[in-house]
Amino acid sequence: MAHQHDHHHPTKFGMAFALAVGLNLAFTIIEAIYALMAHSVSLLADAGHNLGDVLALAISWGAMLLLAKKATDRYSYGFKRTTILAALINALILFGTAAGIAIESINKLLNPAIVDEKIIIIIALIGIVINGSTALLFIRGQDDLNIKSAFLHLAYDALISFAVVITGIIIYFTSANWLDPLIGLLITIIILLGTWKLLRQSVDLILDAVPQGIDRKAVQNFLIAQTHIIAVHDLHIWGLSTKETALTAHLIVSGNNLGNKQLQYIHNELATHFNIKHCTLQVENHEEHNVCNRTEKCC
Repeated sequence: MAHQHDHHHPTKFGMAFALAVGLNLAFTIIEAIYALMAHSVSLLADAGHNLGDVLALAISWGAMLLLAKKATDRYSYGFKRTTILAALINALILFGTAAGIAIESINKLLNPAIVDEKIIIIIALIGIVINGSTALLFIRGQDDLNIKSAFLHLAYDALISFAVVITGIIIYFTSANWLDPLIGLLITIIILLGTWKLLRQSVDLILDAVPQGIDRKAVQNFLIAQTHIIAVHDLHIWGLSTKETALTAHLIVSGNNLGNKQLQYIHNELATHFNIKHCTLQVENHEEHNVCNRTEKCC
């Protein structure tokens, strides 16, 4: 039996999370104050939405810190799966946010309100700068579902702020207050479409499904194609975290011909071509009378 590990350094995003949480929390407070001053329900709702995003970022940050903690006797895999839980929570928060925006938009369509467009435009412009700049801090970590969820939160915030600016400008010149809730509904649709994939991937990882982008059949064919391996069973592939993938498998070999050099080659190929860097392979001699006989039964 052999395995290899690939240790990441999730704390490299620590400063990014600190800046994102700090800046967005300060902006949320300022936005809420000016929303009250402008008598703008939509701006106040956006402040509440931003507060939810701050909480989501804090959850992601905490998960990344836990990812760096070493394994213990009780938690032998460490706390890697907290990143999956954080991604799932973030996806649910985004869905909740979309629902809140939709309800508020419908309410404003039915009950139009006159707002101070100048304040809305200025505050929304600040929101674009803050959300857009902090989103860029996470753009290099898109292969990690947890980092991707943080990026999506900030990117959608910037998108919402941009739509609010455009809407505010149009309302300023036309007094068409009904545009505000209409744009809100359009933003809701955009958020739902973008979040659905994140939610689906998170649920798949929670259920130990084969991570997206990895073909289980291709992995099995690769193993069987190796010299001296005549069968493969108990092949399982799952996500240890939003970034790391694990594999376990029983390899039935002819004789004692599978040495450490070939095992190392298999590990390297799995890491290079399938991005599976945490492998445990159990080698079984086909001629031995006690070899596992569940080849056709095990998945």
